[in-house]
Formats: sequence, C-alpha cells, structure tokens
Amino acid sequence: MSTLTDDQLAIVETTLDFTQEHLTPNAVAWDQDKHFPVDVLRKAAGLGLGGVYVAEDAGGSGLSRADGVLIFEVLATGCPSIAGYLSIHNMVAWMIDRYGEEAQRARWLPALCSMEALGSYCLTEPEAGSDAAALKTRAARDGDDYVLSGVKQFISGAGASQTYVVMARTGGAGPRGVSAFVVQRDDPGVSFGPNEQKMGWNAQPTRQVILDGVRIPADRRLGAEGEGFRIAMSGLNGGRLGIAACSLGGAQSALHSGQTYLADREAFGAPLLNAQALRFRLADMATELAAARALVRQAAEALDRNDPEAPHLCAMAKRFATDTGYSVADRALQLHGGYGYMTEYGIEKIVRDLRVHQILEGSNEIMRLIVARGLTGAAR
Repeated sequence: MSTLTDDQLAIVETTLDFTQEHLTPNAVAWDQDKHFPVDVLRKAAGLGLGGVYVAEDAGGSGLSRADGVLIFEVLATGCPSIAGYLSIHNMVAWMIDRYGEEAQRARWLPALCSMEALGSYCLTEPEAGSDAAALKTRAARDGDDYVLSGVKQFISGAGASQTYVVMARTGGAGPRGVSAFVVQRDDPGVSFGPNEQKMGWNAQPTRQVILDGVRIPADRRLGAEGEGFRIAMSGLNGGRLGIAACSLGGAQSALHSGQTYLADREAFGAPLLNAQALRFRLADMATELAAARALVRQAAEALDRNDPEAPHLCAMAKRFATDTGYSVADRALQLHGGYGYMTEYGIEKIVRDLRVHQILEGSNEIMRLIVARGLTGAAR
C-alpha cells in the first residue's frame, strides 16, 4: 500500500478544513431538525466536491477513486449523513460522465458539478431491493420518446434533487431487460412520497420517487437499451467505496471522542484512560479501523486500474468497513457510559448514521454473495 502523495495530503487538508468549519459544528442540529443543508453542499462544490470523479472538461475535479475515499472519510468525521449523500451525488455524476454521450455530458454535468442541480440514484423499488434485477418500473418506447411508470424506494435526496438516474425495464425479465434514463424533477408525471422517518441519516431527505407516465425523449437514455443494469452495477462499485469510507470517518470520529472522554473522566481516583482494560479496547478499535482502511484503499486502487478483481474487492471493502465502522462507533458510545446516549455528545448520532451503511449500496449479505461468487466462479 503506497503512502499518500503530496497532492493527496493537500486534498485531505482542504477537505478537513471545510469539514471542521461547516459540518462538525452543525451536524447534531441538522440531525435534530432534519435539515438538508443545500447551501453547504454548494460550498463543498466550490472546492470541487460536486464532481470528484468527473472529467475536468465537464467541470469536474478528475480525481481518482483512491483520492475519493480520502475525501469521503474526512467529510464523514464531521457528518456521515452529508458525506453519504455527497458520495451518492458523485456516483450519479460519474455515471453520466462515464456512460453519457458528449451532448448529455455537456447538458447535465456542469450543474451537477456545481451542485446547482443535485443528483439521486434510483434503482431500489418497494418489491425489488437486494434482487434489483427484478425491478418493475417500465420504460415503454413510443415513437421518439419513452414513457416511464413505476415507483422507486428509499431514494436519498429525492424531492430536493433535480437530476435522477433511473433504471427501468425496456425489455424482458432479468438484468438484460433494464435500461438507464436521466429524469428531471420538473418532468410532468414525477412526484415524491413523504419524507421517510428514519433511524439516522436525518440530515438528508429519503423519499419515494413516483413516475406516473413520465414522457421523456429518447436522448435521455444513458447508454444503449439493455445496458442499464450493467451501468447501475458499475456505479455501485464506486458507491460502495464511498460508503465504506464514510463508515471509516464516522467511526474514527467516535474513537477520537471516546479516547478524549476517557482521558478527561475520572473514576475510582484516576482517569479512566489509565485502566488497562479500556486501553485494550481502544487498541482493538484502532487496529480494526486501520485494517478496514487498508482494504478500502486497496479496493480503490484496484478500481482505478480497472483490475478485474475490483468488484469483489469493493464488495469486501464495503462489507468489512461498514461492519467495522458500526462496531467501533457502538463501542465508543459504550466508553462514554450514559453520556454516550445523550444527544449533545454526538456519539449516538454517529451510531444511528452508520447503521444504514450495512444496508445501502447493496446489503452486506449481498456483499458476501458477490465475494463468494468470485471465489467459486458461480454465476448465481
């Protein structure tokens, strides 16, 4: 594993300054108020964080996946919810940059990179979660148009986002019948369900996206007919790394808070940090995070060089880092005792935010399935 370059160190420093100024001081209040800070997202875009992986000719930063995991880890030390949304937005922007024609790139990417338009990823449906290839949303060809009908579930940013990459069925059953489309919020027939009441990730909206006879021109299709599922899975490889990195950042923040608390808190006549049993807990937590970080960075480097093993490594990294991150944050809460359960310390928020990382971008059970297929060569 290579050490960080000077450019990467500068990226980390700039992102950390932004995080400490704009995210960390506000994270608990945003969570409590269920406030989605679009103004702060646009400030992040001013640093190039709205198009991390998008080519520079389209207004992006042109950075690598190895750079990206550094960025999202740092952002999540301030607020995993906002960092998680930024990871999803960047997945959407990258998909358009990677699979869009030149006219499509020019049409949508500048606004996504500036975050004047926010992006959302629409794959999951009420009856198609882990079995995403069973999706039922249809896109029927009608002359030079497509007419989309269906419901997308658990969509981060829905309602606030302007641009939606939607997977819909244009052919028969299974993954080969799926195509990808770009839908806009103001397209006639687009509406949204109520904001979901969630355990965590309260600083961003999560709603259904309802498509009721949404007519869009054929030039809104991303890639060829039947390529949508491959495009969706390709996007998720990077998305999984983003969420894995967010778990590292949230857990690292919780670990730091736990260590600080043990140093400041006295019991039985001495600082709690003097207790060997508690020091051993910190040592285990730090070791597990270091191992998870190494795997995430290995997977990111593999994805950057188009290694054929990259999808399996991304699944490994997502599974391991999100499980580890949640476990470390939960143990950090325990180190705080009753205070960890109180809102003001921010630990319980981190625990709530990180829990969903084990579910979204492919549940960790599906990550195990992907890894097992890679080991055994089984198609299903």
